[in-house]
Amino acid sequence: MIEEIITIERHILEQQRTHPQATGVFSSLLYDIALAAKIIARETSRAGLVEILGLAGKINVQGEAQMKLDIFANQTLIRINSYTGRLAVMASEEEADILPIPEGYPTGRYVLLFDPLDGSSNIDVNASIGTIFGVYRRLSQDGPGKLSDCLQPGRDMVAAGYVIYGSSTMMVYSTGNGVHGFTLDPGVGEFLLSHPNIQIPSRPKYYSVNQGNEQFWSEGVLHFTRWLQGIDEEDPRKPLSARYIGSLVADFHRNLLTGGIFYYPADSKDPRKPYGKLRLLYEAAPLAFIAQHAGGYASDGRQAILDIVPESLHQRTPLFIGNRDLVEKAEAFIARYDG
Repeated sequence: MIEEIITIERHILEQQRTHPQATGVFSSLLYDIALAAKIIARETSRAGLVEILGLAGKINVQGEAQMKLDIFANQTLIRINSYTGRLAVMASEEEADILPIPEGYPTGRYVLLFDPLDGSSNIDVNASIGTIFGVYRRLSQDGPGKLSDCLQPGRDMVAAGYVIYGSSTMMVYSTGNGVHGFTLDPGVGEFLLSHPNIQIPSRPKYYSVNQGNEQFWSEGVLHFTRWLQGIDEEDPRKPLSARYIGSLVADFHRNLLTGGIFYYPADSKDPRKPYGKLRLLYEAAPLAFIAQHAGGYASDGRQAILDIVPESLHQRTPLFIGNRDLVEKAEAFIARYDG
């Protein structure tokens, strides 16, 4: 008996049918993102052959060296989504300012924020990398989108997702009605439903953190880490295993499927980055949306990531994300030891 094959296009359309008022514009936007992911996946799989591995010789707005593949991924997402009439404005981690829709083209109801290629330092060593995105409804009434359309709390997001480029390419997304994963079949060039209704397992396996930064952590984060390791004398627990790739998408994806927590806390390593290195709009908020709808939770250590109202386009935030009980335990340690 042949198992039923559900493509991402069919899945998006079936979800659309649960909203009779939907016009299909939002569904088309999601499929545009899937198309961009296919193009980026094609290039990542043959990056060495077409000489787009390595540094491009440019510095992005974050002060980080851009990889050639970073630029390709960024341009792909911009070009595919600039002319469809579905978006009012875009913003990318790689760009200093908002990305308006080109003059002469129609604007739409939605706002797209994205990190085109997360974990790009892993490109040259063939480790997993990814794309992260979040979608909002515009706040402005008409005409070109504005900065204020982008500075919305994650709680107001209408969709979020990520694509992981690894041993296979997988796209995971949620519109608030479950979290669903699709694996790209390169033979037919289509994303096929492989992980329906993902829920974070209640029994976590791993914690993921860069312990090379431990000397720069607060007392609360240090105590929380020792608790995860099972060496907190006041509150002993079965220790979790440590797994850290250094690509947010890859670490989050593993813990989403197996249970666990990823965290990148605030630290004193770089005075220019007192809140860590992760961006609220492009990384933390979209993954927090995914975690929320998979039964998990995301926090900056003191409040829910989804409740933070952004003040700037490239705002950074600490991030604790994964099983709810683990994240809430981190909040408790930080409240107890850090005030």
